[in-house]
Formats: sequence, C-alpha cells, structure tokens
Amino acid sequence: MKYNFDEVIDRENNRSAKYDERVKKFGTSKVIPMWIADMDFRTAQPIIDAAKKKAEEGIWGYTSRPDSYYDALCGWQKRHNGWEFDRGLLSFAVGVVPALSSMVEIFTEPGDKVLIQTPVYSEFYDVTESWGRQVIEAPFKEKDGVWSIDWEDFEKKAGEAKIFLLCSPHNPLGIVWTREELTRMCEICIAKGVLIVSDEIHSDLIFHGKKHIPTASISPEIGAHVITCMSATKTFNLAGLQAASILFPNKELKAAYDKFWVNLDIHRNSAFSSVIMEAAFNEGDEWLEQLLEYISGNFDFIRDYCREHIPQIKPNVPDATYLVWLDCRELGMSNEELRTFMIEKAGLGLNEGWSFGRSLSGYMRLNAACPRAVIKKALDQLAAAVSALK
Repeated sequence: MKYNFDEVIDRENNRSAKYDERVKKFGTSKVIPMWIADMDFRTAQPIIDAAKKKAEEGIWGYTSRPDSYYDALCGWQKRHNGWEFDRGLLSFAVGVVPALSSMVEIFTEPGDKVLIQTPVYSEFYDVTESWGRQVIEAPFKEKDGVWSIDWEDFEKKAGEAKIFLLCSPHNPLGIVWTREELTRMCEICIAKGVLIVSDEIHSDLIFHGKKHIPTASISPEIGAHVITCMSATKTFNLAGLQAASILFPNKELKAAYDKFWVNLDIHRNSAFSSVIMEAAFNEGDEWLEQLLEYISGNFDFIRDYCREHIPQIKPNVPDATYLVWLDCRELGMSNEELRTFMIEKAGLGLNEGWSFGRSLSGYMRLNAACPRAVIKKALDQLAAAVSALK
C-alpha cells in the first residue's frame, strides 16, 4: 500500500494536545504547533482496521493481555534488532514516562541522585525532581554542531548517582549510540553500582544507515544491569493509547515494579491498545519503511532551506527521532527573547532548548513529523521574521 504523507489533516478541535493546548503552552492559538512529539500523519491502515474492528464489537470491558500481545513485541525486536529475551521478564506500562517516574521512586531514596546527559528529554528532570531526588547532569560537549560524551565528566558524575537514565536513541539530538559508546557508558555505571534505565522509545525511527542496538543486548554481563523501556507509540503515532513494555534483568526488580503498579490497581491495557499494539508490531513494517523515507526527506528540506534562506539558524540532521535541534545562537537572543520571537514574530510553537538542558541558551527543538507543505510554511514564516530583524 502506498501511503500519502503529504496529506494535510485538520487536527484542530479533535482533542489533540499538540493543537488544542496551544493557548496553554504558547499564550496564543496563532502558531504552527511543532512541539509535542507526535506526528501529523495517519497511522498504518492495518492498525486503523484493527481499531475499527474492535470498535464495532461494541463491548469494551476489562481487557486481558494474551500471549499474542507479547509475541508481537518479541517478534518485532527479533526482526528489527536481532534481539531475543526472556518474555517472562516483561511488564506492562501505561507509558514510558510513567514507567521511568515509578522506577525513580521504587529504586531510589529521597535525596538520591539520578544521572542524565544534557541536553535531553525534559521529562528526565521532571520524573526525578517530582519524587524529591536530585538531577545530576553530565553535559555533552559540542563542537561545530557535533555533540559527544565528555567521558571524564560522565565517569565522575556516575560515581554520585543511583540510577542512570539513558536516552537511546537520543532525544533531542538524534544520536544513535554505537556499540562502543553504549558499552563504555554501561561499564562505567556497573563499576560504580549504578542501575541503568534505557529509554528506547524512538528506537525504530532510525535514518542514514545507522543501526539501533538495544542496550541490554550488548552482553549478558551488561544486560544484567539494564532495564529497557519500549513501545510502539512513537513509531506508529499511537501515543494517546498509552501502552508500553518494560524488560527487567531479573525477577526481583520486576516484582518491585509490578507491586508498585498493582497497588495503584493499574495493570491492564485499554481495550483498544491491546489489539492495536499487536497490529502495529505484526503489520506495520510497510508503513514504517515509507514513513522513514518521507521524514528523512523533511530533514534534508529543512537543512537546505535554512542554508539558503536562514543561514543564521543551523538545524542538525538527526540520525534518529523526527525531532530537529535548531542552533539559533547567531540571533543573539536570550532564551526568553528567542521564545517570544518564535511565537510572536515567526508564528511557531516550538520547544525551548533550555528545557532540555537548563544551562543552554539559543536552541529550539522542531518536530519535523508533518507534511512538507507545513514545514515550508513554517520555515517561510521563520525566514520572514529573521529577515525583519535587519
């Protein structure tokens, strides 16, 4: 089946956080929303068909989770990553972020430190600080737009931490970690007694011939210290269904996690997410292949447009995710000035770079998972706003 990713779909007033929460987020609805990480594309037809079939049943009571639910996930990981694991160590989650939050509460004590690498997904701050734990940052080094690990600093900071929240692949920088990088990070953490929690929700959105390596698959020795968070929600634009899977290295950690959620009586899929996740993993390959080609084209378009029309703004071309990191430092604005400029002058709703690293200044994050015509309109507005500064 040939999918049309150029189709512009009206998502306003359909309970989309990305569109309907613009006033709450930006103070106005007069911005093109390119912030929250979901896509403006319809998902794969087999997924839509599975949802329709379930809707037509007309009965959506308490939902079981059959073996086929985990068969689908395991089959996907084997096909795409060559990874096989003990499915008896899998647990359900209502989402990766809630799972991360719960693990900070379960596996640390108040006042403990949680290691993150900045700039990084801003919820890594939230899920740590909301439980009274301390964030400890190991900032990346940046040179000519290339970001890399400061190994000396990372090793020093790891010695202070109880948990390391690893973003693999990385959001917002779009880095696909190499086996050597993952191995070195994990060996440092293991030597210092740090539990590794690997957020791999973007692991299917990989470009430019790169290959995602599940952290826990590197070796049995490393896997024994890694908790892996997985979901189809980013891959197939299903975030509103709120379902994820968590793989634990042993039964003890899994039991502690399961007890936390059972105590809240949260342990079942919704009636729709159960069947839709299976359909995604079993029948979504064709759609994903076409999606990746389209988004890669969006990255190239943004790079070429900025180079020609807005040289003051330098976008990266990510190897993973559908999120573009914009270096706006040449505009010479403070973070608040940059936010105001993007909203009021360019008419764009973007994520502020400082939210991914609190010491950063002059960066924004743009969601490129939308039709190219929308991206062109957004960049035209941005180019006009930058030109007016002169």
